[in-house]
Amino acid sequence: MDPSLRSNGSNPRPATQASARSGGKSRVAGRIDRVLNTALAGERAAVLNASSAELLAEPFAVAAVLGSALDRPGVGLLGHFMTHELLRRSQLYDDLINALASPDAGTRAAAARICGAARMSEAIVWIADLLQDPSPEVGEAAVRSLSRLGGRRAVEHLMASGDRIPLYRLAIALSRAASDVDIEALMRQPASERAAVATVLACGLRRDVLRVSPLLGIAHDRRWPASVRLAACKALAMIGNRSAADGLHRLAESDPEPRIKKTADRSYRRLVRRVVGRPR
Repeated sequence: MDPSLRSNGSNPRPATQASARSGGKSRVAGRIDRVLNTALAGERAAVLNASSAELLAEPFAVAAVLGSALDRPGVGLLGHFMTHELLRRSQLYDDLINALASPDAGTRAAAARICGAARMSEAIVWIADLLQDPSPEVGEAAVRSLSRLGGRRAVEHLMASGDRIPLYRLAIALSRAASDVDIEALMRQPASERAAVATVLACGLRRDVLRVSPLLGIAHDRRWPASVRLAACKALAMIGNRSAADGLHRLAESDPEPRIKKTADRSYRRLVRRVVGRPR
């Protein structure tokens, strides 16, 4: 799913409005920027005069240019299609996917970063395999790539490998990759306590005001594990919506669990500091 079509009602991740420029530091990134802008403007014959080896040698600069262009307002699915067609015309698309199976860890990581930035959804299965890669660099690149690709399949792969991904990274990836429907399903039936914590924290990272009421319910419900309730308190503070203030305050005053009381109090105070002075 195109990230620009996923909405949680609060626009937590505004799209970049200007394409990343190489600033003279990367000739290949500057070349990609120029040709990509031409292709996105409607030039169907545009071709990128660069090899896959050149792109893979500068994965951060190349991914920045691709990601910035595809995150612009209004680019949408058509822009993704035109970018993929540009890569195919330039004999780069298949080479980048094949590089995901390279024997060199650096090449696998570079390919994952670029395929994710280019929103190459056909590569999801191969990128998901890299979550099990013995190289930490490759695994981290795969998590970032799936978070950029987004959609249900990316979310399923992230959650299936959740035990191998640091909790904070999993929450960040979910906050970027999951749609509202995905988040709701994960909250209703989490696969594990860890998955529930990651999902709840993802709601906070998304500044998802639509989840304030469910998060308050989790924070107050003693049937949930303490770790999930603590995460719900933290998420409510991250969202910063004044409607959560009373619920957090009650929790801080009356919950029998000291950790919950302490975290709820901190979250309440943080929320109050954030919303003070805001118009109702």
